[in-house]
Amino acid sequence: MSEQRTRYFQPYFLEDKSGRLTGSEFIDLYERIRLSYRCTRRPTNTVGAQFSILELSSPREDAYTNAVSVLDYQPGNALGTVYFGNRPQSMARYLRKVSDSGSSLHRKYISQDGNEYRWSYRTHEDHEWTCVDSSGSVVAFYHLKIAGEPHYESSSGCMLTVEENYGDYAFEFLTSCLIMRYIKEYDIQ
Repeated sequence: MSEQRTRYFQPYFLEDKSGRLTGSEFIDLYERIRLSYRCTRRPTNTVGAQFSILELSSPREDAYTNAVSVLDYQPGNALGTVYFGNRPQSMARYLRKVSDSGSSLHRKYISQDGNEYRWSYRTHEDHEWTCVDSSGSVVAFYHLKIAGEPHYESSSGCMLTVEENYGDYAFEFLTSCLIMRYIKEYDIQ
């Protein structure tokens, strides 16, 4: 996360292995970043699902056991709490609607780097989800497998792309994108 990475002058192409919200691996095509999105608690009638994101490419000794973020949903597929380290925050407060009367699929958040970013649904060609910074520059996007593409062995064909300058926060772009996809999937207002 905070360690200096070699610059390649190209985005991180994080291949979404499953394409599902129930768990996946996100592996850069050039193996610079490897993130794992794992279900750590199955939902029941009284508790919601919980997922952890691990940064497996980190040299930290606890990279396989200490999550960089945790998504703790409420029962009934409701939003819950997101954790970055030991810092909990309500998902609804973390990813706020851009305007009170606006779409729930257009939200903003303040990142761990202190900057504001905005996710929106299908606002850019070929992007299912697009994240822009405060100046409107695209910093990350998620796109689906193109219709008609052949089946890929061990891959969904979906991808999260993060601009190289933002690679230290790839885990947070993934975290916020997964929450946005969850909001869409369960029609959360």
